[in-house]
Amino acid sequence: MTHPAVTDRRTAHVAWRHHGNTGAPPALLLLHGFTDSATCWDPVVPALAGVGGVIATDARGHGGSGLPEGPVGPRQHAADQALVLDDLGVTEPVVVIGHSMGALTAVTLAATRPELVAALVLEDPPPYGMGGGPRGVPAWLTELRALDLAGRVAYAREHDPAWSEAELPPWALSKERVDPRYCERDVTLLDPLHDLAPDVRCDTLLLYGDAGLGAMVTDADADTFREAATGTVTTVRVPGAGHNVRRDTADAYLRAVRAFLDAVRSRRPR
Repeated sequence: MTHPAVTDRRTAHVAWRHHGNTGAPPALLLLHGFTDSATCWDPVVPALAGVGGVIATDARGHGGSGLPEGPVGPRQHAADQALVLDDLGVTEPVVVIGHSMGALTAVTLAATRPELVAALVLEDPPPYGMGGGPRGVPAWLTELRALDLAGRVAYAREHDPAWSEAELPPWALSKERVDPRYCERDVTLLDPLHDLAPDVRCDTLLLYGDAGLGAMVTDADADTFREAATGTVTTVRVPGAGHNVRRDTADAYLRAVRAFLDAVRSRRPR
């Protein structure tokens, strides 16, 4: 599978990657999870690029993005995504695909700037609310950052044997590119997922795994979100997956996402 050409770009403090023809408007916006980066999407982009241009952003304090002063949280991250899309002058809404923190950012963007979002793909977003003071750098991240790149790749290979080899280097590299100060910032309130749902009017695919394998979303959470959302929500629990659905069960993830994207496109006016 051929990987589209990649161009690294920047809008203010936000670093992002454009996959494909830079003259074409983006059709997909990819948002990574906590301590990941835009390059963590590289292994799946070839399978998604057929729908149009793809951009993947580094969240503030992650990858190549800066860390502006002030608190962090979904509202700030969503505003960053809107900044990039507005700067690009997009005239058609995009499909936003997010994992974990990025999925919560995607929901917040759809709720606050619905004209920018055509549809959502949410990979195991945190379903509960939280917020408050600094959390500090997690011990597991400190331990990973103490390893060299090869050591982090070996760690992932041992602890996540279902992940493809292509997933390991970008995951390992992203851990050393997190700004530790991000973890020392106040966190704005994270609304419970179902509280944001009534403001989500677009079609949404919610993917999650097994709670026993580390998934955050439960069947009850998925049902509550689907019932509360204004738009149509499709929920898919992927057996054998934990929190990282696309890495744990890549084929099942891509089948579900492509089927959803095909359905969304078929409903668009021509």
